[in-house]
Amino acid sequence: MERTREGEGASVNPPIAKKIPTNVTIHDDPRSDDYRWLRERGDPDVVAYLRAENEYADAMLAPTAGLRKNLYDEMVARLNETDSSVPVRRDEYLYYTRTEKDRQYEIYCRKRAPDAMVEGPEEVLLDENILANAHAYFTVGAREVSPDHRLLAYTVDTTGAESFDLFVMDLATRDIVDGPIRGLSYDVEWGNDSRTLFYTILDEQMRPHAVRRHRLGQAVEGDVELYREPDPAFFVGVEVTRSREYLFIVMESNTTTEMRVARLDDAVTDGGSSAFKLIQPRKPEVEYHIAHSGESFFILTNDDAFNFRVFEAPSHNPTREQWRELIAHRPAVKIDAIEAFERHLVIIERENGLKRIRVIDLLTRESREVPFDEPVYTVWLEYNPDFHSTVLRFSYSSLTTPRSVFDYDMVNETKELRKRYDVLGGFDPANYASERLYASAVDGTRIPVSLVYRRDTPRDGSAPLLLYGYGAYGVSVEPHFVANRVSLLDRGVIFAIAHVRGGGELGRAWYEKGKRFYKRNTFTDFIACAEHLIAKGYTRAGSIVCYGGSAGGMLMGAVVNMRPELWRATVAVVPFVDVLNTMLDSSLPLTVIEFEEWGNPAEKKDYEYIRSYSPYECIARQDYPPMLVLSGFNDRRVQYWEPAKWVAKLRAWKTDANTIVLRTRMGEGHKGASGRYDYLKDVALEYAFILERVGRAG
Repeated sequence: MERTREGEGASVNPPIAKKIPTNVTIHDDPRSDDYRWLRERGDPDVVAYLRAENEYADAMLAPTAGLRKNLYDEMVARLNETDSSVPVRRDEYLYYTRTEKDRQYEIYCRKRAPDAMVEGPEEVLLDENILANAHAYFTVGAREVSPDHRLLAYTVDTTGAESFDLFVMDLATRDIVDGPIRGLSYDVEWGNDSRTLFYTILDEQMRPHAVRRHRLGQAVEGDVELYREPDPAFFVGVEVTRSREYLFIVMESNTTTEMRVARLDDAVTDGGSSAFKLIQPRKPEVEYHIAHSGESFFILTNDDAFNFRVFEAPSHNPTREQWRELIAHRPAVKIDAIEAFERHLVIIERENGLKRIRVIDLLTRESREVPFDEPVYTVWLEYNPDFHSTVLRFSYSSLTTPRSVFDYDMVNETKELRKRYDVLGGFDPANYASERLYASAVDGTRIPVSLVYRRDTPRDGSAPLLLYGYGAYGVSVEPHFVANRVSLLDRGVIFAIAHVRGGGELGRAWYEKGKRFYKRNTFTDFIACAEHLIAKGYTRAGSIVCYGGSAGGMLMGAVVNMRPELWRATVAVVPFVDVLNTMLDSSLPLTVIEFEEWGNPAEKKDYEYIRSYSPYECIARQDYPPMLVLSGFNDRRVQYWEPAKWVAKLRAWKTDANTIVLRTRMGEGHKGASGRYDYLKDVALEYAFILERVGRAG
């Protein structure tokens, strides 16, 4: 390959990855991988290559420096930089977070709740800015105050690898009284005695595989292991019910659940795992999740119910034989989640791609929906720790409505707006419009498309368009407001979400028809959405930027292979593009648990299907659009070498002079920058690349 082929005449040449062929034959299929050597994390040549790519990226993106600064300044100007969350009451305290101008991270605080209309002074519990001072990357995983409000258990990750260290702070003295306990996953729960902690630990494959119990002040080596999961296809979690009566150990694969339960106080005092009882043995493709109130467990399950149904069972004997149906299966409605309070059961369900909240009074068994006005929106529950409360806190947003926090009185059926997050810089929602369209897939299925644009943007085919997609794991891409997006909309770019199969927007069947042997539906659905937007005059072929991350990055890799002429440019963030090779390596984090999603290529049928679409395997000698590819060196979900190998092979095979930029964040992981200002710099970089490519950089 000539070093001057890429860069559209630029004097800077891209680094050329050396080729070291690795030959392998699987299922009588011989393959050669020239770039497998990039997997060797400790090889100085690998690090040198990644740094050379970063230098090339800096050079190629240098002309956008002014635009990046303008975008960053715009996005910061929309922030209410000094702000606070709506306080949440726990016993006699109000807990909240706040931010301060020019500081990257949150400050976790509390006050004593009003007594005779007088609030106590603010008490800073955890200033993340101070903890983050010595680290290029910093994030807090768990932040749990003990039941007696005297101690704070918190976990931190300073590499981006999602391996956390646990600390316990005495809130009166500010002393660290326990920890660090290293190598934890996200879950940390307190016992009611405020002296016992339950946590999950990671194995060598970074899988949360065991639950342990820790007594404050005692050696970590003496922590009791309550459960260890031997099956590498399952993750382990630990949950305390809102009532604080029960502790669950949850074993989950992508499609199967098993739970064990103990009274929380028994789990604190019992010598080990004998306090836990199995609720329902794991059964392939059967999931269940449990909430508790009074004498009942409420069980959400897809057992003989594709879109889930709800059962009630006595909490003292919740075996399957005792389950009694409370909410029947409905083919058009998927139940996403349930939450139990002392008097109410809250149902989060989805119909026609839209979420809604339903509340059941546990005394009368009457049911009612929380009303919403806009035709396209999303809602989600906020932190609701008070089991006895009759007020439900949730957030609401749409593509044109900023996040709005409501309190809903479940008895009187009234809702109160507690906070609408400010969008400064002259933002007026009346200047923007959103729509829901439907594209026709190859097989005739109607694919929802959500889009938002400025009302003065022409819809005659002349506007550029950013098309976002994900389509995996049953995850629904919600149509919520993003303040940063205004910088694109105000420059005449239409933003659209392709709600492709593989996601969960239209129920469980929508997910099932976009996984394993139906995975290609995800890709052809996305292309169908692009073609529909072209046909309806929102844009034209060659004016669309396609954008996706992680499994959505796989989607990007597939659609640029299949229909490269549709895209003006591509942004792929931590893209899962080396699917076949990753799924063949069961030593990697997450591989075995992913068999249910993508298939196990040790089986010939799975191998052949994955090979037919895996972006790395399907690179062709054809033109490709310009690309911005971002990855994290410490990413444990999508290893850095996947995008690195993909870019190297694309450069060797493509027949155009378009620029491909690879930037590897050497001190970060899957989620990118941790600080809120650093995050905006990353967004500005992506947006500048997009705007330059669609001719809206001015």
